[in-house]
Amino acid sequence: MEYYIHSIPVFVTDTPEESVDIPTFCVEAEEFIPPALLDNVDVVYIGIFKELKDRNAAFMNGGIYMTATEPTVFDMIENFVHEVAHSLESKFAWQIYDDSLIQEFKGKRERLYHLLHAEGYHINPVLYSYTEYNKKFDEFLANEVGYPTLLSITMGLFVSPYGATSIQEYFANGFEKYFLDNPQKVRDISPVLYSKIEEIINDEA
Repeated sequence: MEYYIHSIPVFVTDTPEESVDIPTFCVEAEEFIPPALLDNVDVVYIGIFKELKDRNAAFMNGGIYMTATEPTVFDMIENFVHEVAHSLESKFAWQIYDDSLIQEFKGKRERLYHLLHAEGYHINPVLYSYTEYNKKFDEFLANEVGYPTLLSITMGLFVSPYGATSIQEYFANGFEKYFLDNPQKVRDISPVLYSKIEEIINDEA
């Protein structure tokens, strides 16, 4: 059976969970994301891919690869929308990652440092200044602090805890929340990030 999100083919290489209906996923994905934002996406694969390692999804060489093990359609849509955000980076990197967004992100990282320090979580402070992904910092947030604790500490600072990982995830998380949750929430918490998403939508429209 053939599946499409707008005109983009969706190939299912491994059977998803019984609770996940692929046609429903495709229809709902179309409702959330306008076709103009999918210019850099050539294909979507759903299956079990060793390349994903411990990730749920990834954008690679024009394709969105998504695990077939997600328990719900909405989990699948979250993965899809998140990777659509990453697909836009190659075209809009200069526009997204300018000084204004970098400063907003670094300001939030500095605030995060003080919040975590006050709670007794310590790591080399220099790592907070890195905007790119850093494995040591990621593992510190995920394993030492833990995402339940991080969720409580970052409430109102990041739209979701994973956005603290790197500036790329900061953008992708905000993009995801813009389309799947509440644009107003993104604007209130991260106004520069919100403006970047609006600019991209308007440019592509």
